[in-house]
Amino acid sequence: MQLFSKVLIANRGEIAIRIAKTLHDLGIRSVAVYSEADQDAAHVRFAHQAVLLGETSADSYLNPHAVVQAAVETGAEAIHPGYGFISENVELARACQQAGITFIGPNEHALEVMGDKIRSKNHVAEAGVPMVEGVSEPGLSDAELIDATRHMTFPMLIKPSAGGGGKGMHVVESHSELAGQLETARRVAKAAFGDDTLLIEQLVRAPRHIEVQVLADTHGNVIHLGERECSLQRRHQKIIEEAPSVLLTPETRNRIGEAAVETAKSVNYVGAGTVEFLVSDTEPDKFYFMEMNTRLQVEHPVTEETTGIDLVEQQIRIAAGEVLSVEQHDVISQGHSVEARVYAETPAAGFMPSTGTVLHLTEPTGAGIRVDSGLRVGSEIGIEFDPMVAKVIATGRNRAEALARLDQALDEMTILGVNTNLEYLQHLIRDPNVVAGEMDTTLVEQRLPNMEFDDPAPQHAHMAAHLVHINTQAPTSAWSNDGFRITGSVSPAYQVHTDEEESQVFQISLDADTHLVPAEKQHEFIYHDEAGAQLVTLIAEARKPTGTRVWVDSNTFTGVVTVLDHRAQVLHTLASLEAEERGVDPQVRAPLPGTVTAIHVPDGSHVSAGQTVVTIEAMKMEHPLKAPLNGTVTIHVTDAQQVRLDQNILTVTADNTEDGE
Repeated sequence: MQLFSKVLIANRGEIAIRIAKTLHDLGIRSVAVYSEADQDAAHVRFAHQAVLLGETSADSYLNPHAVVQAAVETGAEAIHPGYGFISENVELARACQQAGITFIGPNEHALEVMGDKIRSKNHVAEAGVPMVEGVSEPGLSDAELIDATRHMTFPMLIKPSAGGGGKGMHVVESHSELAGQLETARRVAKAAFGDDTLLIEQLVRAPRHIEVQVLADTHGNVIHLGERECSLQRRHQKIIEEAPSVLLTPETRNRIGEAAVETAKSVNYVGAGTVEFLVSDTEPDKFYFMEMNTRLQVEHPVTEETTGIDLVEQQIRIAAGEVLSVEQHDVISQGHSVEARVYAETPAAGFMPSTGTVLHLTEPTGAGIRVDSGLRVGSEIGIEFDPMVAKVIATGRNRAEALARLDQALDEMTILGVNTNLEYLQHLIRDPNVVAGEMDTTLVEQRLPNMEFDDPAPQHAHMAAHLVHINTQAPTSAWSNDGFRITGSVSPAYQVHTDEEESQVFQISLDADTHLVPAEKQHEFIYHDEAGAQLVTLIAEARKPTGTRVWVDSNTFTGVVTVLDHRAQVLHTLASLEAEERGVDPQVRAPLPGTVTAIHVPDGSHVSAGQTVVTIEAMKMEHPLKAPLNGTVTIHVTDAQQVRLDQNILTVTADNTEDGE
């Protein structure tokens, strides 16, 4: 049967590149789409052809009609939606059908049923699949939801009926919290999915998150490709996934696979899909249906690596009308595979999303290592998109070998220019419980308070100061910073500040005992001190009056520090003195670029220190901004407004108090 000659990929980043690779292997030309923020992105360069759709995500990746129009204009016969964005949007499927374009995904019925958590749970329950107790009736108000849950025991979990990825999910421990959590959940669901319908489920303590990959063709054949363990999560967002799960017995594995197949058959499913289950860690023979994702999953590579089946290829062949070439008895899982998601974020600072330009990139290679990445040197990491920038997948003959290979690969991977969670991922896979396969969806949150991250040491400050010194030397100038004075030579002095919330300050005096020598590769240096020599990577950003940020990658620390020359030190001292005189800063500024999602109090109202006044969302996370002191608040932003880094969001005028009060 003839496959397509050209396919448009309605996505970006690593998944767009991953799809394009399979298209290339099949001899199919690929068409990329992009927004103005992505015009120089890696996926745009990788495809055979690229089309600008609009200025923002709403104009481009989230606009099904613009996507279909681009397919028509470029002569693409089919559209692959990847995951996220509009991959589960029934409007895209309808627009494709109207335009005579093949949608590489399920039919409208499956999208409509499984795209709504309430409808899908009720539908699958009729098929006899086990369910967790809860309230899943559409159209209920907050008051009705509160009343309907009075018979349930806590804790409970609020979930948006639309959407996925853990967004908008909230754990509730008591009835007193329920009203406030419902309000927040509705706001997030409305902003993220355009639908604020909610459902509430009994929260299963210490659950395992197990999902099953299914494939279904247009001829009625449905098979499963085994399960994936996705229990390592933070805020319901998966971090590390693996296949197979060490929890399941062969008997349970067969039953959960059959339940997934029955779920797919109940909606006449076509294509690749994933059925997600909760499995009790204490009773691993029991499982409960959560939802069905009607698309490719982020973690699909671990299934590909253990089964040898290219899921994107299967999607394309199914969409072209081919019969599945694999039957259930042909599916054999061999070895073990683990995937780690690399995010642009700062774990030590509460996982604050990190933005910037990728200045240096090293991706691991070797036996059993696969990297799905949308990065290149020069990539701009902004707030417009999900902070996941790459996936590192390691496969071995067994779980221990896969984990060891993943640990080494994460150690070899270097991204400078933005902060990442690479060190955090290594902490997780080295955890004794994870190594033993004893984990559930609560483990990550339990471990976070005790995690310690590498801090810069004096030697790293020396390295950074040396680089700035070398870059700012002007030997022909009488004012060169070489330490020479009429009264005699002195060692050049710098201050180096760390990038932590409670910044350390190193006083650095450069002398002959430490020096930096360029190595063979760009940005690499040999750093010599009393301890010997080591190879390091150092990159300085543009020099500013407030100091020069220097990215450091060494054996013991990867991150950024700020080097202050004499002028910057004077400015910093003056600013510190001014702050001391002023006391608590009455202004609250944006910690990162984002969107105002809520203003919790009216402008001009009285607030108390620590009270949440404004909430900003960036990279799928909400960041509450609190009043710094008691007083009257002036709010400088409006709801849904885009704000830039360090923009003044609110000011609190302190209460007037009389002496002696």
